[in-house]
Order: sequence, then C-alpha cells, then structure tokens
Amino acid sequence: MHIHIASVQGATENDLNNINNLNHYIGMKRIENDAIPELTVMPWLVGALVAGGLLVAAAGKRRLLYTWTGGFALLGVAGLVDFWRWEYDYGHNLDFAEAIIKIPGMSYQPPLLGGKALLNFYATSWPASGGWILIAVFVAVAAIAVREHRVASK
Repeated sequence: MHIHIASVQGATENDLNNINNLNHYIGMKRIENDAIPELTVMPWLVGALVAGGLLVAAAGKRRLLYTWTGGFALLGVAGLVDFWRWEYDYGHNLDFAEAIIKIPGMSYQPPLLGGKALLNFYATSWPASGGWILIAVFVAVAAIAVREHRVASK
C-alpha cells in the first residue's frame, strides 16, 4: 500500500481490495482512498511550508530561519504522532462481531517506521521518495540554522 500526500493506493490494481478482504477476517475497517481524512489537509500544509521557507530565504533573517526550522520540526513530529494515532485506532478498534478470526488481546497496528510481524504477515513501513526529500531538506535547513547560529555567536 502506498500512502501519498492526498491518497491511499495499492502497489498494483487489486492490492487495496486484497488487503480489505484479509482485514475483514479480523474485523478491521475497510481502507478507502479517503481513509485518512487528514490527507486532504497535507497538500496545503506542505505548500505553506514551502512558501514559508521561500519567504524566509528571501528575507534573510536569522530569527525567521530559526522560527521556520522549529515550525518545520514541530509539523513533522505532529504529523508522525497524528499518523501513529490513526494507525493505533485502525489496528485496535476491531469489530469482533463481524470478525471471522478472533484472537483476544491481539492488535493489528501497522508499524509507523520499520517492520513488524502481524500473525503470519510481516508489515514494513518506510518513507517513499517524497518523505526522504522532506527529511533531507529538514536536515539541510537545520544544518544551515546551526551554522548561522555559530556565525552569529562569534
């Protein structure tokens, strides 16, 4: 499954349907393209982050750079926490009345990052190219902010 900035898709045509059929056995909710409502907000947040970064670069003010870098970090952490909460809800709030397979106490929360065994499946979760680009941009901007702080402190 690929989770993009504003959609959820399978790697191939029938992946989401296959995942939904498997999830039915344990009482999970169906995954729809709009399964993560926050995804509709993400393009606007990323656009605002890019626009803010361009304005900060044009202004050339250190305090704005520090503020924007801190905001970037906070948005990243808030996004990860929010997605983890969605995954937690998705994997823990099961409909046992509809479930064919019932394992008391078992949760099916996919990993936020990394891999995890879920019964006889192994699920992995890693950023795709867009996530790695955002990580690289943050690391570069944080390094620039640290360098600028050191220069200003001399």
